[in-house]
Amino acid sequence: MPEQARFYVTIGAMVVIAAATMLTGLYGSKVRSTSDFLVASRALGPRWNAAAISGEYLSAASFLGIAGLVLKGGVDALWYPVGFTAGYLALLLFVAAPLRRSGAYTLPDFAEARLGSVGLRRVCTIFVIVIGWLYLVPQMQGAGLTLHAVTGQPKWVGAAVVMVIVTLNIYTGWMRSITIVQAFQYWIKLTALAIPVFVLLIHNAGEKPGMGDSLGASALPYFSHVADITLDHDVVLEVAAPMVVKAVGNEDGQFANGTVYWAPGEHRVAKNTTLHFEAGSRAPVIRGAVLDNDKWLRPLGAGGHPLLGTYSLIVALLLGTMGLPHVLGRYYTDPDGRAARRTTLLVLSLLGVFYLFPMVSGWLARLYVPELLVSGNTDAALLLLPRAALGGWPGLLLGGLIAAGAFAAFVSAATGLVVSIAGVLSTDVLPGRLRDFRAATAAAWTVPLAFVLAVSSLDLAQGVGLAFAVAASSFCPLLVLGIWWRGLTDVGAAAGIVAGGGLAFAAVLPAAAGVLPPGWQTLLAQPAVFTVPLAFLAMVVVSQRTSDRIPVDVSRILLRLHAPDRLGLSEDRELGQLAPRAGIVALPRMRGGRHRR
Repeated sequence: MPEQARFYVTIGAMVVIAAATMLTGLYGSKVRSTSDFLVASRALGPRWNAAAISGEYLSAASFLGIAGLVLKGGVDALWYPVGFTAGYLALLLFVAAPLRRSGAYTLPDFAEARLGSVGLRRVCTIFVIVIGWLYLVPQMQGAGLTLHAVTGQPKWVGAAVVMVIVTLNIYTGWMRSITIVQAFQYWIKLTALAIPVFVLLIHNAGEKPGMGDSLGASALPYFSHVADITLDHDVVLEVAAPMVVKAVGNEDGQFANGTVYWAPGEHRVAKNTTLHFEAGSRAPVIRGAVLDNDKWLRPLGAGGHPLLGTYSLIVALLLGTMGLPHVLGRYYTDPDGRAARRTTLLVLSLLGVFYLFPMVSGWLARLYVPELLVSGNTDAALLLLPRAALGGWPGLLLGGLIAAGAFAAFVSAATGLVVSIAGVLSTDVLPGRLRDFRAATAAAWTVPLAFVLAVSSLDLAQGVGLAFAVAASSFCPLLVLGIWWRGLTDVGAAAGIVAGGGLAFAAVLPAAAGVLPPGWQTLLAQPAVFTVPLAFLAMVVVSQRTSDRIPVDVSRILLRLHAPDRLGLSEDRELGQLAPRAGIVALPRMRGGRHRR
């Protein structure tokens, strides 16, 4: 199949998605107030909101990263989709309805309203920006990877395209139009993933005997076709049994131009080296991947400290969801607490359906694209799978459909993240006027774009996991204790956020930069098992030592958070001026982006 046809089909699919995104955003772009701009006047129903949450939550890590992790790590990678989904159970049980009743616009807004501290608000603002930036990096990496895999363009081009489209979409109408766009994009992503997976499963069922069940044997992955792999970065390959390979380039510190013998163990292969494998030959794998299919099918199959890493990942994913600013911001748009709970239940259903397909894609990739285990570009598994399995026009069209869905994933997730970052920048750093939101939007891209240009070695799903670890260690304790414990103080909350979130960020930053040795990568890339208990402990201990700082109106605030909506205590903040005349107890209203007491 000519590369030119592949290029035009893929670019055409992306252009269609970009045009549909812009037109959908313009459809809901009527903005009449700050409330419209930030929370869509709190007039969105659970169905719209649930689809929008799912649309922005299903990011590069979900669409491309999980398939790549399953290809690379086997059943251990299934903790990612399980944790991404199950995190909404904790959100449903502890946070969703009370958070909506707070009447806040942003997470720092909630923190100041609950504890009456401008200083705490500033601490929260910093961590909203940090978490948003950590989450934005893999979205931009995924966009660059997609465009590079299907068109050969430099990786920064994909990141720049997504940045421009998201910025224009935000400028047209903010939260109201964004909600409509992201709800639309959820169904685009589900369709773009489900159709190719069903077709590939049907194709696999008709394959020759042995192909479909080859992963059930205790064996190494193998090439079903002749493969020539040119590496785009240095790799360390693990070999389980003696093998012969044809190499042109630098391997194990020596230049090779022909057949070389590899003994069992590790072999270093330099960038731009070309490796040739015959059909039926066994595939070496990059360091850190599961070496044979037997371990691939069993938990704790590879890596150092696998049990500790697994527990820490579970803690980060289960508790990190309730600390993600761009997810929590969606609950401010629900009409009331009951709608927030219904939204969460619908999100669980939508995510559960979606995550079935990336997991199956990872299994299919192990069969059809084992060359990615050699090159290390496992995040591209879903993009290359249709072409490798089907070939011809069917593979070309399905590959274009997947690329379009991936593009929608990057746009929707990046939009929600930029909204959350720009929201706190505009209300806490700038005066809070509508034009300040637009200036903050441009500023929100700066650090992630610079990081993407400097670093690109981290797997997409693992990169998102770093943001979950920081969120679980900072905002999760704040929300749980702020909603359910009357003894929390502003000093205690700040101490817990800085101790837990700060330590988590200090641990994940070198992991995100890819400068850690293999033995430390597992321990520091997922520190949540240590930092989350530390954050809770610091908040409780410091709050007990500073009990004189408990807000005097804590009973009134907690009543508002937990009282049934029908009592009318959870009025929106912008209605605060009407509250005294209606006999409603209301939290202080926002002026100029800050609360004044």
